[in-house]
Amino acid sequence: MTIELDFENDFSENQDNAITPGIRVGTIVGGSLSKGLIVKLDAGELPGSMIEQLAVGRYVVVRGLTERRFFCIVTDVSLEHTNPSIESNPPETADMAEIYRSTLAYGKANVAPMLVLERGSKEPKPVKTIPAHFSIVAQANEEDVAQVFGKEDSDHFYIGNPIEMDQVPINVNLDRFVERSSGVFGKSGTGKSFITRTLLSGIIKSSKASCLIFDMHNDYGWAIKNEHGSEYKGLQQLFDANRVNVITLDPKTSQARGNRHDGALHIPYDAIEPEDIAMLAGVLTLSEVQVNALYFLRRRLGRKWLRKLLSNDENDQSELDEFVQQGDLIKGTLGAIQRKFEIFRRMGFLQTNVSEDLVETLFQKLNSGISIVLEFGTYGDSLPAYMFVANYLTRRIHHRYVDAKNKAFGDKVDEPNPLMIVIEEAHKFLDPEISRHTIFGTIARELRKYNVTLLVVDQRPSGIDDEVMSQIGTRVTCLLDNESDIRSVFSGVSGASSLREVLARLDTQQQALIMGHAVPMPVVIRTRDYGPALYEEISQRTHQMQSDEDKVAQAKTDLFG
Repeated sequence: MTIELDFENDFSENQDNAITPGIRVGTIVGGSLSKGLIVKLDAGELPGSMIEQLAVGRYVVVRGLTERRFFCIVTDVSLEHTNPSIESNPPETADMAEIYRSTLAYGKANVAPMLVLERGSKEPKPVKTIPAHFSIVAQANEEDVAQVFGKEDSDHFYIGNPIEMDQVPINVNLDRFVERSSGVFGKSGTGKSFITRTLLSGIIKSSKASCLIFDMHNDYGWAIKNEHGSEYKGLQQLFDANRVNVITLDPKTSQARGNRHDGALHIPYDAIEPEDIAMLAGVLTLSEVQVNALYFLRRRLGRKWLRKLLSNDENDQSELDEFVQQGDLIKGTLGAIQRKFEIFRRMGFLQTNVSEDLVETLFQKLNSGISIVLEFGTYGDSLPAYMFVANYLTRRIHHRYVDAKNKAFGDKVDEPNPLMIVIEEAHKFLDPEISRHTIFGTIARELRKYNVTLLVVDQRPSGIDDEVMSQIGTRVTCLLDNESDIRSVFSGVSGASSLREVLARLDTQQQALIMGHAVPMPVVIRTRDYGPALYEEISQRTHQMQSDEDKVAQAKTDLFG
């Protein structure tokens, strides 16, 4: 479909004095593919007003002389002049200023070309050239954006709107979002949790993947209130128990908050391996000698090694003392481990006797399409508890997925349902020192080899290993003010230099720069409201799916009795 743009010489103003989408804003006067294009802005009805209305992050479309259309993003705006004396002798009256703006002064914008639509093509392609001198630049309109980002359907989820284009939806390709590990980044207070919750709503609604959410701060399962007292629904309130289960580590806290849960998580002491704890070396200040001692104790004491290490029983302590007397362990090392492991005594979810195979239960739920929110309750205040549980469960569930995928290769069973694991404080799991040796680093590097990916949520992306960051397919980035964090989110991104200024100009809340695998080009959005409109959309979709399932079940009954 060919889209005709109305390149008027003048632009009309609405009540907010904003630029009307599709209206001409300027002319290409220079630039390059690597450094971006230079646009001389039109004067407008009020000379000089165009520059005040063209925001960094805004979309523009350039019509080339060969009927190519270049989709670009504004990366900078500046003031220019044709007479150097203006700087030392500015106009002294408003009338003179207007004359200067009409003749000697003008606005300039830098735009980065991202995609190009060739003549006769329906699909935009990566840009490999640039438009000619004096090509016309116009604001992108709704049809332009729709052609690039697609219309909302079962595969595309509405995530927000471009800057100053409140009625134009930006859609994320959910298939591509879950295809590789993704990340949500931003400093504290920028709305990471709300954006994450919105994305998870889309994934669950579309059944593109099951989600295992390690809910450190109890943000996702049930309703929460913001600093102004407004209440927002949790994922289980949006869906039902057939789509989302809430499992708690802390039943007392869940009950105190009035939250229903679908089960309590208990981990047996005797199922814990040194690998489950070794990743905590940093937060527990375990030395290499102390970590090696854990593996020694496991070999000599068997499955009960941790119980005996924490036991007050004299016989258990005598057994440990014997290792010291034999020279297998240093007394100081053993004592240090026992002191540092006191924290495990306070983890009430660790129990001696657990009848249910928790891991198998979770795997069956996830593989059947049920997403799991694991609420930590008061244990969310303990980073060691959070890291331990996330590592313990992820290692074992990933193993189940590897086994199921390998069986599927032999056509013995169907492939496991895609899984996205959501972790907060991701840099603690993926820092350069440990990421190569942890299950989380393994999952990130595997891409989607075993149908498992990560959604990492973090305010310090610079703490994540560079190799892992290079595997993050889609990056949703809110405001960051630390230079190393900014540099990290742009790692491996082409045209990063032109986008840095765009990221720096984001509002403190409800704005994000999305780039990578799930979007055809970088886009700055005002994120959609997590509120009644989304709730209604989810409700309608859920009812429709239930209706479809009932029809299928009835058809089977009619056919087979």
